[in-house]
Amino acid sequence: MTGYEIIAEAGETAAAEPELATPVEIVEPGALGSPLVLSSPHSGRVYPKSFLAASRLDPAMLRRSEDSFVDELFARSHEFGAPLVRARFPRAFLDVNREPFELDPRMFDGRLPGHANTRSLRVAAGLGTIARLVAESQEIYARRMPVESALRRIEAMYRPYHAALRRLTHRAHRTFGLSVLVDCHSMPSAIAGSAGAEKVKADFVLGDRYGTSCDPELTAAAESVLRRLGYSVQRNKPYAGGFITEHYGNPGSGAHALQIEINRGVYMNEATFERLPAFAGLTADLASLVAVLSETAQGLASWRAAAE
Repeated sequence: MTGYEIIAEAGETAAAEPELATPVEIVEPGALGSPLVLSSPHSGRVYPKSFLAASRLDPAMLRRSEDSFVDELFARSHEFGAPLVRARFPRAFLDVNREPFELDPRMFDGRLPGHANTRSLRVAAGLGTIARLVAESQEIYARRMPVESALRRIEAMYRPYHAALRRLTHRAHRTFGLSVLVDCHSMPSAIAGSAGAEKVKADFVLGDRYGTSCDPELTAAAESVLRRLGYSVQRNKPYAGGFITEHYGNPGSGAHALQIEINRGVYMNEATFERLPAFAGLTADLASLVAVLSETAQGLASWRAAAE
């Protein structure tokens, strides 16, 4: 079960952002062998020229919100029969870990649709579906964006990403009797504005929406293997899981979702965006994590089948 295939999910952006005519990729295993579906929504690093021209920030500053290399860290998931969905577009351009229309009206010329959520806490923080801020509250755009451009971006990239997640989680559920979406992220090594080593985060934060988005056995299995491998682990603080974890996690119906945040200081130089020597070892450790989660999920599937 070592082969894999990369499937491009076509978008509708060729005219405005030709670099992102293929906004989403799926790394499919040679044979489906696991209820897991891995999601890397923030590791995209294709920055369209039109976006860079519209931004008041340089590319290095825009990359501060990127979950750099997370898709590579989980690239061995296909060895365990699990697909990986990854965005090619950056988080600063479009954030699929949000509702589809969490939009700040101050950012746009024109009227937003009536179904837009303009009052969420994430919009207030400048971190909506199309973010207003990056890094330490730096404004991304030099001027307002036409509403039509924002809606086109959502239609062409947000929808294909979530269509892929729905298709693959439904397939897992049909095949195994349940699905486990593992949402893969990274986090800065220190809290913005903090001082002192006591403020540095753990190596990993596992988010299960305080036990509501997945079976506790899955979270416990993930924590156990990571601690055994020598990493420090926290649960739900400061990251309990975003829209994807909340939206796809419904344990009562056999749909589980677990968010994994990796401290960037473990595997990369956060200033230069270079991989550290520990990168290869972390990749191997995450393969072990995927193997344990897959085994745990299949055990839950067997128990569920026996109980029905």
